[in-house]
Amino acid sequence: MGFQWNQPVISPKVAVRLSGTGGQGLLLAGRILAEAAAIHDGLNVVQTNSYGPEARGGASRSEVVISRGEVHDLRCRSFDILVCLSQNACDLYYSALNEGGLFIVDSFSVTVVPTSRAIEVPMTHMAVEECGNLLVANTVSLGVLCGCSDVVTFEALNAALESILRPDLVPVNRKALQLGLEAGQAIMSGMTPKRRKTYRSFAFLRNGSTQAGDSTSSAA
Repeated sequence: MGFQWNQPVISPKVAVRLSGTGGQGLLLAGRILAEAAAIHDGLNVVQTNSYGPEARGGASRSEVVISRGEVHDLRCRSFDILVCLSQNACDLYYSALNEGGLFIVDSFSVTVVPTSRAIEVPMTHMAVEECGNLLVANTVSLGVLCGCSDVVTFEALNAALESILRPDLVPVNRKALQLGLEAGQAIMSGMTPKRRKTYRSFAFLRNGSTQAGDSTSSAA
């Protein structure tokens, strides 16, 4: 009788890269997203950050891998969701976006967009003009991500904000999150069905399916 090896069940995962420049709070945004998904949505999460040149204004990134099952591969070479808050980040990281992936850019800071499939939202402008604080553009981006996908719930993001931020910073970040959510939802709902079908769905994180789907986002 031969040995029988129990092969691990590989659960589908969602790899997210949040990117921009040093000082835009991408590492904090990654921490908020990771805590929202892990602690408040009950998923398995691995988060990594880049350090070094971003401290001098170069490209900065935070990466969050989310899955219902165990995350066996801690390194990601390609991503299902890419958020870019700067032109430099867009130029550097767009090639790592998976086919059918969600590409979210700050249209205020990213003027050369390499694809017509990008979700373009003026996140920096919204942070300044509607929240009165440039530093909450990162939180606006999390709201947009939530509004365009099934990857994390809005309630979980709100709970993570309260857990991580100082109490005096929570109100403006809540407002930024809400603005981003509404912007993302408006864009998705305004798309034609044909275009919406080109974006991958991450609903398997919610419904327990072992297969990643290609249907449209329920967040819209």
